[in-house]
Amino acid sequence: MPSRPRARLRAILATGVVMAAAAVLPHSAHAQLATAAAEFDQQVIFKVSQDPGYACFRIPAIVETTRGTLLAFAEGRVLNCGDAADIDIVMKRSTDGGRTWGPLQVINDGAGDTHGNPAPMVDRRTGRILLAQTYNTGRSDSGSCEVPCDRRPHLQHSDDDGRTWSTPRDLSPQIMPPHWNSWYATGPVHGIQLTRGSHAGRLVFGVNTETWDGTRVTGNHAALIVSDDGGGTWRVGANDSWPIAFDGTFRQKPSEVTVAEHTDGSILVSGREQDGTDLGHHSQAVSRDGGNSFAAPFRPVPDFYAPQVQGATLRLGNRLLLSCPGDPDRRRTMMIRSSYDGGRTWDSVDRGTVVSTDWSGYSDLAPIGTGAVGLLYEAGTADARDEIRFARFTEDWLRPRRGADPTTADRAPFARPAAVLGGAATTPGVLGRALAFDGADDAVRLPYRSQLPLDTRDFTASLWFRYTARSGEQPLLWMGGSGTSQPQVWLRGEPAADRVRALITTRQGATNVHSASVSTASAHNDGAWHHLALRRGGGRLTLFLDGTPVGRADVPGSVSRNSPFGVHIGQRVDSRAFFTGAIDEVHVWDRALTDAELDGVRRTHLGPPLGNVLWLPMDQVAAAR
Repeated sequence: MPSRPRARLRAILATGVVMAAAAVLPHSAHAQLATAAAEFDQQVIFKVSQDPGYACFRIPAIVETTRGTLLAFAEGRVLNCGDAADIDIVMKRSTDGGRTWGPLQVINDGAGDTHGNPAPMVDRRTGRILLAQTYNTGRSDSGSCEVPCDRRPHLQHSDDDGRTWSTPRDLSPQIMPPHWNSWYATGPVHGIQLTRGSHAGRLVFGVNTETWDGTRVTGNHAALIVSDDGGGTWRVGANDSWPIAFDGTFRQKPSEVTVAEHTDGSILVSGREQDGTDLGHHSQAVSRDGGNSFAAPFRPVPDFYAPQVQGATLRLGNRLLLSCPGDPDRRRTMMIRSSYDGGRTWDSVDRGTVVSTDWSGYSDLAPIGTGAVGLLYEAGTADARDEIRFARFTEDWLRPRRGADPTTADRAPFARPAAVLGGAATTPGVLGRALAFDGADDAVRLPYRSQLPLDTRDFTASLWFRYTARSGEQPLLWMGGSGTSQPQVWLRGEPAADRVRALITTRQGATNVHSASVSTASAHNDGAWHHLALRRGGGRLTLFLDGTPVGRADVPGSVSRNSPFGVHIGQRVDSRAFFTGAIDEVHVWDRALTDAELDGVRRTHLGPPLGNVLWLPMDQVAAAR
């Protein structure tokens, strides 16, 4: 195919400054730096200023061929960075494990239309590389594909290690049932070939689709597409569908799914969760029959902190890796998280390995030989769409598996102990002992329980605090997500504004987002103990400081719908602020306490058992076991 003007990319090594400094260090220090450089390095692969002819590069995907060549794919967006304009599929090759890369190749020219969503996979029996993709009519502006979107799946292949590619063929007759007649997305992330069990050799990749009834979208579908003849023919395998109500609401929309084979041959399917009423931005399912069916519907992972974004999984020995941003609201802080139990649980963000604190978005993972991993990801210092980077790392570079954290007791019914992070320790409290927080990394984080999300219910939160900070955001209690549109509840000190403030953000229906805040007239940062309570009830949101109320009208909706859900003491849920001071006797009830009940809580430091979903005395820290 004809290619657009382009320039060879000059590799920019992230470790360059370190390596230059190593030249003036003693031999032992030089050796240490050389080892660190060998464990991790990165460079820019696709960037507009170095690959002329494009306005934007997005949607990375990567595979390693049977000859050890790395193929890095992306969408080359010609007119703008929109999702539905003139888009080519472009590629670069590396024959030395990602250390250097060849020039940009256009392997599928959109010619005014959108050709994208690359989902590459390799048949390791024949060496053939297959590339699933989608087509839709292009636009001249930056708008989205009109609903119903006319997307159709296609496939290309290469038999010469990615140097040349076949003419694309339309896969719609095989893998696009009539009711999948609107949005259709392949990947966008690598597919796999199964290596174990009765289906060894089968090729598998993921899709997500929508159903249009002539007036509206009525269903979301996530499915696996499989081939048992090296990509000659394909069929729909496992499928999970979620209906959309007339008001536009739905429980889940598992999309942009990534697949990884377990050591027992089962398939973990992880996907982006987009705007469903279930908690979280991440959803998972498992297939135990080679991708023919799902063992159960997709389940949300409420406490997996990530924005609404695609991610990638890869098995590395006995651990699974997952790449995606670690901020629960915004696309930033690319991170590698590990699972040691087949994806049932994942590292929390404080245990994951940070690749970059810059803005970051879509990503893909690929093995490099037998000892390294390649990460291809969107990133930028100003916008996650600035460039696509390639990072190479070893398992030694990843954070080692961490043991259990110290805990503090949660005395609410059926509650498990809460994790104590950063070395927070006890200090004299308003009642016995309390926990002191250093403002750097100390926090208490509760394990997820279904009783904690407060949804649309009335509630009451109560705690004691003591601090002297004169600046910064001082988070006391945070429940839910973060950002301006994520449901949440928080209490914090704002000494620079000379106030203590509480805020709730709610979501009502499919799109209506409301926020309401109430604050005191002083920061109360005098080093003395103060009692703080927030009550939602009777149509009012009321903040009590040492028994004195200040209130405003409540806003309707759920305080825990959609967003990743966490409960933190002394820390923002996105880890961008920590409390400096001490906190004691934290309670949450899933009902509105009366004035008399609240006064009793303040005077006795106890509270009614009815509706008590959280009770942290904060009086002890138990060693990790």
